[in-house]
Amino acid sequence: MPGVTSTARARALAEGFFAVLVWGASFIATKIALTEVSPATIVWLRFAMGVVVLSVAITASRQLKAVPFRTLGFFTVLGLVGITFHQWLQSNALVTSRASTSGWIVATTPVFMAVLGRLVLKERLGAARIVGIALAAIGVVLVVTRGEPAALLHGQFGAAGDLLILISAPNWAVFSVLSRGALRSHPAIRMMAYVMGIGWLFSTLLLVAGPGLSEVGRLSTRGWGAITFLGVACSGLAYIAWYDALQRMPASEAGALLYLEPLVAMAVAAAVLGERITVATIVGGAVILLGVWLVNRAQGAGAGREAIALGPGEE
Repeated sequence: MPGVTSTARARALAEGFFAVLVWGASFIATKIALTEVSPATIVWLRFAMGVVVLSVAITASRQLKAVPFRTLGFFTVLGLVGITFHQWLQSNALVTSRASTSGWIVATTPVFMAVLGRLVLKERLGAARIVGIALAAIGVVLVVTRGEPAALLHGQFGAAGDLLILISAPNWAVFSVLSRGALRSHPAIRMMAYVMGIGWLFSTLLLVAGPGLSEVGRLSTRGWGAITFLGVACSGLAYIAWYDALQRMPASEAGALLYLEPLVAMAVAAAVLGERITVATIVGGAVILLGVWLVNRAQGAGAGREAIALGPGEE
């Protein structure tokens, strides 16, 4: 970006890397927390912390501002879709899905955005994007079937959680498409503070309908560490760093950093959870990234920046 010093650029790159590394490790932290408490408890505690961090940041930056009732209603829809439902999908999925597999599937979100853009916004799909969509689909099949695509013929689709994660990718794409208009009128951090706060309030209903606060006392130091990482780092600090980075670096460069997220998830899952890295996972993941790259390469600059501003499907 013109006028950005080398120091500012280096800072932006460091902040971008920090956000991607944290988001990549979020799948592993969720798997750890799930060994002690239910998904509803994790989501509620995580976003309680995230809301506090974002509220402090938005107040300090003097971007806290009341929004019209109509806008608040729209943010409510976004909170339901992007926080409550999305995190319900991902946290429940990780009960059975591998963390590394989840990371690869979530990486396909831009592909679903391209499909939605075609279906809803009538955006043109060129040859490169069509090939990219097909490649990403092939990569997902390789990853979830552990390199045995023939398993689909017998009705086998990996773990049950893999399907929930696959649903979460187009769900985040819907959230991103719906958010485009709001991002033109409001700073991303203000919009996400409202959306996250509303989504957290709705997650309270899931908590009350489920275990309530009875599980909180069962959390060990390790469990609290995982949830604190999810809340403070993933839902708070990583978004602040990401928004700051976007002000100092081109959207295309920020988008390129997101390709590292599934690689981080795979590496951390192997180191912390002992998940085995297979040839099928590597090949399938590479095919997914190639497909997503082809889709993103042809994506319009404006839409691309808005999607990147929201971060990945795991926030």
